[in-house]
Amino acid sequence: MSPAPPRSILYTPALSLDRVVKAWSYDADVHLIDLEDSVPPAAKADARAVCRAALEKAPRPGNVAVRVNQFDRIEAVHDLAMLADCPVLPGIVMMTMVTSAEEVALYRSILASAGAHPEIYVTVETVEAVTAADAIAREADGLVLGSADLAATLGVEIGWEPMLAARQAMALACARHDTACVDTANFRLGEAGVLAEESARVRALGFHGKATVHPAELDVINRTMRAHPDVRHARRVMAAVEAVGGGIAVLDGNMVGPPFVRLAGMTVAREEAWAARFGGRADG
Repeated sequence: MSPAPPRSILYTPALSLDRVVKAWSYDADVHLIDLEDSVPPAAKADARAVCRAALEKAPRPGNVAVRVNQFDRIEAVHDLAMLADCPVLPGIVMMTMVTSAEEVALYRSILASAGAHPEIYVTVETVEAVTAADAIAREADGLVLGSADLAATLGVEIGWEPMLAARQAMALACARHDTACVDTANFRLGEAGVLAEESARVRALGFHGKATVHPAELDVINRTMRAHPDVRHARRVMAAVEAVGGGIAVLDGNMVGPPFVRLAGMTVAREEAWAARFGGRADG
């Protein structure tokens, strides 16, 4: 997994340097500079110039992501060249319209040949990416659900039920390979409560974070996805099981044992890693 999975990612199109820089004032774990869908074809070259200039101004480039164009398009070649030549690299490069783990491996290899070693995140937005989620999660540092393109391919509306299978595939694959798992942006802006409900549901599935294109949504996302588990309790679980030699113990009237210790250890490690990277505080 990445040094710590982000709990909020704010997308900003690379259409204006001032707009990108202003976005850094918002409370997101990762600030993403978008070179893909939010940039019209005629503005791609200018967007790369904005992206490069923004990276050079970034106060914490390790927590900046760049979403690049589809790998088999000429714009992706120009994106790669820009990144390879950029004096300040983003911490994350997000690939789009991926269909196989081999694409991720090749992209990583190309960047490495230029001395660039960012984390590679993949937008899961093709049927092939969903069906190959396990292999892609093994090769990538993070998966991000791309519900709009996936729904269009399936011929369905963007909603909880149509996206559930993809979310479950991602959650299982990311858990197996210790890969960051991030949910899609919310598109149902006119329905109050959808964002909060969706954020809570994906967290319950095992997702680590959620993306947004609207700074106003960050408060809800952060309150849900950053909600700190009881680290003190996790440490008490570990101590209780250790006290009985690694077997079954009773803590506060509840049975705990080795599986609970495993979860508790993961909880403590993840909270400490998030606090170290994004400046929060792990409780206890």
